[in-house]
Amino acid sequence: MDEQRDPVARSADESTDLYEVSTWERRSRFDGFATRVYAGIVRTTHTVVVLLALLILVAQFALGGLAAITDPWIGAFVLLSVVPAFGIVAYIWYADVTSSEPLSLLVGTFMLGILFAGFAAVLNSLAQPLFQSVPLVGMVLFFYVVVAPVEETVKMLAVRLYPFRRPQFDAVVDGAVYGAAAGLGFATIENAIYISQEFLASSTTPQPFVEAGRTAVFRLFAGPGHVIYSAFAGYYLGLAKFNQENAGPIVVKGLLIAAFIHATYNSLVGVVPAVVTGLFPSIPATAAFVAFVLVYDGIFGYLLYRKIARYRNAYEKFAAAPTADAAGAAGLDDSAVGVEADSGAESADSPVGRDADSGTEFDDSALGLDADSGTGSDDADDDSRSRFDD
Repeated sequence: MDEQRDPVARSADESTDLYEVSTWERRSRFDGFATRVYAGIVRTTHTVVVLLALLILVAQFALGGLAAITDPWIGAFVLLSVVPAFGIVAYIWYADVTSSEPLSLLVGTFMLGILFAGFAAVLNSLAQPLFQSVPLVGMVLFFYVVVAPVEETVKMLAVRLYPFRRPQFDAVVDGAVYGAAAGLGFATIENAIYISQEFLASSTTPQPFVEAGRTAVFRLFAGPGHVIYSAFAGYYLGLAKFNQENAGPIVVKGLLIAAFIHATYNSLVGVVPAVVTGLFPSIPATAAFVAFVLVYDGIFGYLLYRKIARYRNAYEKFAAAPTADAAGAAGLDDSAVGVEADSGAESADSPVGRDADSGTEFDDSALGLDADSGTGSDDADDDSRSRFDD
């Protein structure tokens, strides 16, 4: 944008060479060296973040938090507990009207969602005692100030570090797909910790597997929330990728939306069911809990559906239909829709009307999500033996 350029660059003739006066581009060998050093710093930072997350995950196994996950029954409980969340991810992937996202990127994002959950556990443990000392509103503040914002940030870090710069991330709606995958990874490891710890805590009782299974049933209803929250934030991350001049505020808006929904859920999930059972003693506590989760996630799941549907409608109106009409008018088959590169026309391979390689990357700092800033926090319950909450 002109208003973001230096006054000299705005005013000078296009033929004037302003290299290192008010513009810059890679020209000399030293420029190339500086570019390679920057790229190396970014790659190294990304690697350090991933290795640190992996170290935290290994420590959770070593310290016993995930020790029981190797038991086949516990592993099965964990897998079953994320079935509804997986279903939502599958729907969001199916609803992507542009090119389908490759399985390799989805799996990689899912795995990073698992790894980066460790950052949430560590920061949650450090911050929780500070808020527990605040009477009445301490835990509510904890959810809004620490748990939800940082947790949604670490889930978005999984998207930012892996699929974001790939050419397959070629449409705004792709952010929702990858955000949902990161949320599924986070929900999976969270459920694994809850179920594993419940099994270990009940190991001295006659039926430890029954207790673990009961926890798995409750965790069925927690996973979808993680997917919905991070799909919202991911959508705005995708919007930022294609609106570089406002990338930072766009990302922050998405994270604020996701964090608010998340923190509100955490604040109400223990209160609303108790109020319902207090007013209507005939309603079981479990039924009140399930009803609340279904209503709450249903509302925001519908809003997410509306946002994705709005994108789909715009795509079919402005991107897919004109291309198909033009191809039909020219009597071309599908393979001829993408015109030659030197014709200046847009290719059918680009669902948003731009090449995958053009104008889609921008500096790490533009998002406010530098690789070395991806630490996070996770949920915490007063009565939980885990470092996580819903």
